[in-house]
Amino acid sequence: MNAGTLRRIGLAAAAPLVSAVIAILISSIVLELSGSDAIETFKTMIENGTKLESVIDMLNRATPLYLSAIAAAIGFRMNLFNIGVEGQYILAAFVAAVVGAELNLWGPLHITVILLTAMLVGAAWSGLAGLLKVTRGVNEVISTIMLNFIAVGGLVAGLLPKFIDDPTATNQGTTPIGESGRLPDLNSWVEVFTREITKGRRLTGVFLIAVIVGVIYHIVINRSRLGFDIRASGMNPTAARAGGVPPKRMVMFAMVGGGLVAGLVGMPEILSDTHAYDQGFIQGLGFAGIAVALLGRNSALGMALAALLFGFLDSSAAVLQVSNLASSEIVVIMQATILLVAVIAYEVVNRIRQRDEVRRAAQLVEATA
Repeated sequence: MNAGTLRRIGLAAAAPLVSAVIAILISSIVLELSGSDAIETFKTMIENGTKLESVIDMLNRATPLYLSAIAAAIGFRMNLFNIGVEGQYILAAFVAAVVGAELNLWGPLHITVILLTAMLVGAAWSGLAGLLKVTRGVNEVISTIMLNFIAVGGLVAGLLPKFIDDPTATNQGTTPIGESGRLPDLNSWVEVFTREITKGRRLTGVFLIAVIVGVIYHIVINRSRLGFDIRASGMNPTAARAGGVPPKRMVMFAMVGGGLVAGLVGMPEILSDTHAYDQGFIQGLGFAGIAVALLGRNSALGMALAALLFGFLDSSAAVLQVSNLASSEIVVIMQATILLVAVIAYEVVNRIRQRDEVRRAAQLVEATA
């Protein structure tokens, strides 16, 4: 392995490592200023995070974040800022819960119908933004923001009262999906390699779906003609158009593809947890997925690591609150710091890499001359 290869590897690892170190330093300062013991706090987070039950929690929290990140990353690869994942997955989860509750099918078929319903709703809602862009030139940021409000504050909020199962319930929601439409957990798979999982923890079966989606994303974006066309259109639309790549078609592919994945973000709740859409349905995953995609640099592996990091921090927040060692807000500070520093560090590393490439090109030209 030559010096150039080692330097490239070092540059690739520098940004996340620097981000983590700076985030720990800033969080330590905040902890000490607030009267908490930084060393004891981090020790508790690590000790808790290595327990099997905590790992299950981390994976369950990371699963929807990873799917949300992939949904956003598909648009980012096309240089489209799709921030409509929030509305897409919430509307998709609501429709899938309603449809799933009305059906009584053979188990695998029932689950498949629910998944396909969610994906098609997400793709259709995202496709609206893509259609507005290619036909009327409407910026996707504006259209997806508006579609978020329409989906969450309009359609779901307006239609939910019509499908409430128990009006007297504290947390009102749709009719629960039957047993045939509930996705089995993966506990038995995990317990083959470790001890029995206790405390009622269950690894959602959607975790396996997320892994499959990540593999497909990597293959399509990096190993297929469609992925090349999307990346080319994102890097240089003019050159891509001159090379025969239809830009409008690529916009629709990117928006619809992101919507397909976005429809899966809420499936852990629908298929593995509450089996219904209720007033306590988790929100904010669409915006959190953008942060995970940025931190993971839109790569399948990078986003997986970022999702696991955010999942670990989220699961640690409850532990800190129960133990009274520190405020759970320290987790938010760490997440924000990691993201902010990572964006800056990646830009610095990118400029260093560009400078190295210019230097190598100049040396090659000089050697050839």
